[in-house]
Amino acid sequence: MHKFVVKQAIKTAENELLGHELLFDIEKDKGGQSSDYNAADAISSFLTQNNSKIDRSALNFMTFTPNLLFKDMPKMFKADELVIQIEDSVIVYPLAQKMVQEYREQGYRIAINDFQFQPRYLSFMEYTDYIKINVKNTEKPTVETMICMAKGFHKLCIATNIDTEEDYTFAKTFNFDYYEGSYIAKAAIVKTNKMQYMESNFCQLLVAITSELPDVDEIHWIIKRDASLTYELLRVVNSVHFALRHPTSSIRQAIMVLGLEQLKKWVYLLSFNRKEQSGSEDMLKISFLRATFSSSLMDYCEDMPISKADAYLMGMLSALPLMVDATMEELLEDISTQDMIKEALITHEGRCGTLCKLVLCYESAQWDKIKEYAEELGIPTESMAQIYMDCEEEVNLIWQELTQSHFGESEKEALEKL
Repeated sequence: MHKFVVKQAIKTAENELLGHELLFDIEKDKGGQSSDYNAADAISSFLTQNNSKIDRSALNFMTFTPNLLFKDMPKMFKADELVIQIEDSVIVYPLAQKMVQEYREQGYRIAINDFQFQPRYLSFMEYTDYIKINVKNTEKPTVETMICMAKGFHKLCIATNIDTEEDYTFAKTFNFDYYEGSYIAKAAIVKTNKMQYMESNFCQLLVAITSELPDVDEIHWIIKRDASLTYELLRVVNSVHFALRHPTSSIRQAIMVLGLEQLKKWVYLLSFNRKEQSGSEDMLKISFLRATFSSSLMDYCEDMPISKADAYLMGMLSALPLMVDATMEELLEDISTQDMIKEALITHEGRCGTLCKLVLCYESAQWDKIKEYAEELGIPTESMAQIYMDCEEEVNLIWQELTQSHFGESEKEALEKL
């Protein structure tokens, strides 16, 4: 049985994060059905196995079926970490109101998913904190009526299925409090002509490069986890100034070509060029997750013409157009990459392109395409949810390390050494 899981951001129009929804897709049985019992069993086993890997730094929204509620699965989360989403399968259940009321009394917040203007939904209003409205499947007058009614009951409204700029523009014509969909992580990002650097990551690079005995492995890892630093390093090393006989697309090789003294000068220049405001947290996390996921999937891909390091670079570079006001073609003109990686990033052709498409489709929860591309690459679909959660955990751990760093005395001393 395959199961896929991905998380989607829920934000205000001002780009403030409320939380993430954990989305699950469970394979249907041979009769075309996916019973609540089987789905609940698969989801509960997966959550139990990955309980420690779930990001709890923001609210988690998750849809609970009757069987998941009876299994007490919400209690895997603290009440202030979780919003219990219910939908029609719960609302029509005979004991539904009693179950929801009990969880509400225990401090859990409740959301109604895909809210409908029908009596059975209205009867749950007193237990509800959030109303989620699918803007793609609901007529404008109906959306206006539901929002007006929800506001009258002092409920918060979330627009869902925001997958394109057009969806977002349409949803913003209403009085929604929050927005959710595959487009939302990118919606409020202001692209820049110059690369932006994450403050703490740059500071760690600063300290590493100016230490008495610089550790190349450490420097390599710091640059590797930041799309903008990776891009700038490869662009510099492959510039006319160095006139390499064989252009490099390897971060480690670029460090060796540049040399520690030149690398120090490069970091010094970056310290002047950096903007005070650090790069977008969302975009940096997306690029890091794409890179980590692409590299991890290579352990399962069949007949791939690139290495895991190449796949990591491809995943990292795929996020650059989200941060920079330039096309992928324009960005790749400044750096050296293998032709097949360029083709994958620009046209999504070839087996590398299929891997790139798989990662992007997984990010946007396009379940049917995920299955198609995974099978084409020989990746066992039953393993993908676990691979994704492992990558999420790795990204979250690294992010904690980065965001706990501050520009302190060691960084100031490093600047003085340059």
